[in-house]
Order: sequence, then C-alpha cells, then structure tokens
Amino acid sequence: MDNNFKGLKALYINCTLKKSPELSHTEGLMQLSMDIMEKEGVSVDLVRLVDFDVPPGVYPDMTEKGWDKDDWIALSKQVLKTDILVVGTPIWLGEKSSIAQKLIERLYSLSGEMNDKGQYIYYGKAGGCVITGNEDGVKHSARDILYALQHIGYSIPPQADCGWIGEVGPGPSYLDEEAHAKQNDFTNRNTTFMTYNLLHLAKMLKANNGYPTYGNSRKDWDNGERWRFDNPEYR
Repeated sequence: MDNNFKGLKALYINCTLKKSPELSHTEGLMQLSMDIMEKEGVSVDLVRLVDFDVPPGVYPDMTEKGWDKDDWIALSKQVLKTDILVVGTPIWLGEKSSIAQKLIERLYSLSGEMNDKGQYIYYGKAGGCVITGNEDGVKHSARDILYALQHIGYSIPPQADCGWIGEVGPGPSYLDEEAHAKQNDFTNRNTTFMTYNLLHLAKMLKANNGYPTYGNSRKDWDNGERWRFDNPEYR
C-alpha cells in the first residue's frame, strides 16, 4: 500500500485564548500531530487565531459590515489552499473556547461558495480537532466542532478527534511536567490515529479530485438536475 503523503497541505488553527508568545497547552498537544505530519512529508502551517484581528460574524468580509479590519479575508485563502484542517481548543466551563466558536462562524461564512465543480467550497477537504483541559468537555467540544465541520462540507474520518484532560478542578495542564500528560498512552494513541486517519482520507480525496458531482452539485441542482430525487412538485 502506498503511504506517501507528500504533496498534502495541513493547517492547524489553535483557538487558545492566549496571544503569542504565551504558552499554549493546546498547542503542545497539537504539536504531536503536526510532528507526525511533517515527518510524513506533509506541508504544515500553524495559526493562533487570537493573534489576528478577526471580528465575529458570518460574512466573508466583516469590513463590509462596519468593522475596520478583518484578517479573516487573508486567513480564509490559506484555509482553502489546504487539504486538512485541524481545529485545536481548550475547554472553558465545559465548552470549546469562544475563539473556536468564532472560527466556526467565520468558516461558515464561506460555506455557500462553490468550487470549480459546482459543489460547496469545502468538499474534498478533511477535518479533525484537538481538545485540552482540566475539566469535563473533551467529547462534548469535539462533537460540536466535528459536526460543524461536516455540516459545511468537510469530510470527517474515523476517530477524528484527540484530547487530554486532567483532574476536575484546578491542577496541572498538558505541558506541565507534573501532569505526566506526554506519557498518557490513550492520548498518544488517539492523537496518532487521528493524524493518520486524516492523512489517509485527505490523500484519497485528493487522488480522486474530491467527490464526484453526481447527486451533490449545487450548480447542477440550480440548473434543474434532480438525479433520482422523486417529488411530485418536479413532475
């Protein structure tokens, strides 16, 4: 089997609340996945969203809605050039961060656009997520992020999330030595499996030029094609 992943591009977006260069425990776990991809010859980029002027909203360019600046205009181009998107977030009050929610809303702002095949713009791209925290919420946050990604067009492979969680309440976080998080076999295994599942899916999608347009082209639907959909209204 050909396991050559060279030529793939991955973008990791860290939705920590901390601006650079402050230490991000979420980024620490994301780094494990990035290291694997880089060793496999994948082009990897990392963005810490809080470092940019990205206003909230569900439009591609929020300067058209009264904001003075919107770095999402440039960042979205970077997103669209990549085959794999991995969203990383800490847990606060059992939920993904407010920055992660903002990212999802800005990703959604492009979901109505189409690729050159007439499909929605994120078709043919793979998505996953990385979660860290010291309270409940890993699966809850992953569920929300992965649902949002698939809803706007990303493809989600098996076991597309990984996370590390400490004891409930105040305590050491992922990169703190006393947490012993880097020796956690469950987290290390899931991080590895997630990374390779994303690589396999992205490679298959790219090799086949994404999905066939039969049955899912917005352009064809708007032009009257209904494939095998049977509704008296269209008879």
